[in-house]
Amino acid sequence: MGTMTPTIPTIYKQHRLESWDEFLKIITGSPYSNWAFRGHRKEAWPLASALSRYFRNFHIDRRAWPQQEGRILRVFKRKAHQFLAQPPAPDDDFQWLALMQHHGAPTRLLDFTWSPYVAAFFALQRATGDAAVWALNPADISAGGIRRSTKSRKPAVPTRGMDPRRKGNFARYFLKGDREFIWLGEPDTMNRRLIAQSGTFALPGVLDKPMEEIVRKYRDPKNMIAKFILPAGQVRETGLRELYRMNITNATLFPDLDGLARSLAYELEFHWAYNPRTMESFRTEE
Repeated sequence: MGTMTPTIPTIYKQHRLESWDEFLKIITGSPYSNWAFRGHRKEAWPLASALSRYFRNFHIDRRAWPQQEGRILRVFKRKAHQFLAQPPAPDDDFQWLALMQHHGAPTRLLDFTWSPYVAAFFALQRATGDAAVWALNPADISAGGIRRSTKSRKPAVPTRGMDPRRKGNFARYFLKGDREFIWLGEPDTMNRRLIAQSGTFALPGVLDKPMEEIVRKYRDPKNMIAKFILPAGQVRETGLRELYRMNITNATLFPDLDGLARSLAYELEFHWAYNPRTMESFRTEE
C-alpha cells in the first residue's frame, strides 16, 4: 500500500449554506461585500488554473514549466494577429494572456467576478452535488501581507509592485514561478465577456500550489479567502430561478451566439405556465 499524502489543515473560512436565502444573507453583509468571487460546480475542486492542471495531468516536468508557459505565449503573439483587427501591444503580456484565456488557451489566470450572483450562477448551473463559491479579499491581497522567509535571499516586493500590466513584470515575477503570492485585477482593455460578467482575474505567482495553499504565506490568511458550499439539492432550483429573474444567464454573461445557445439548457427547466419538474400549473384557479 502506498503512503498517503497527509491532510493539510484548512486555514480559510468555510461556510456550508442550506438555502439560497442563507447565501444571500451572508454575501450581502460584512465582510464579503467588497470581495471577488469564483463559482465551482464541484466543491472539491481547488483554486488551480487551467495551465496548472494541464502541466500536472500530462506529467510535464516541473523544471520545464516556465519555458513552456513562455513558449505558448510567444506562439500566440506570433500567430493571433491574423485573426485580430487590433492586437494588444507586443509587450503587454497580461493583455495577451487575457485574450488567450478568453479563447480557451490554458493560462495561469483564474476568472473571478465582483458579483457573487454571477459566481453563484457558474457554481449552480450544472451542479448535481455540492457546488462552491470561493471568495478572495482584494484589499488584503493587494496590500501584499506576505511573510518574509528567513531562508529567502529575494528582496521583499509589495504585491502592487508585481502588477503584470507593467512592462516586464510578468516575466520577472510570474513566469519564473519562484514567489508565492496572488495578484488580483483586470487588464487595461476589457473584452465584452469580461465586462458582462463584472470579471477580474487572479494570477498566482506559482503553479504547483492552489491559491488556498498560497495564502498560507500571508500574515492573516483566515481573512483573505473563504469558501461557501452550496448543496445543489437545497440551493440550485431556487437560486437559478432567482438568477434567471435577475437576467443572469449564459445569454447575458456571454453576449454572443455561443452564449445564447448555452442559455437554452436552462429553458428546459423553466416555463411561465407550469413547473416542468412536477407539471404543477401556475394558473390561479377561480
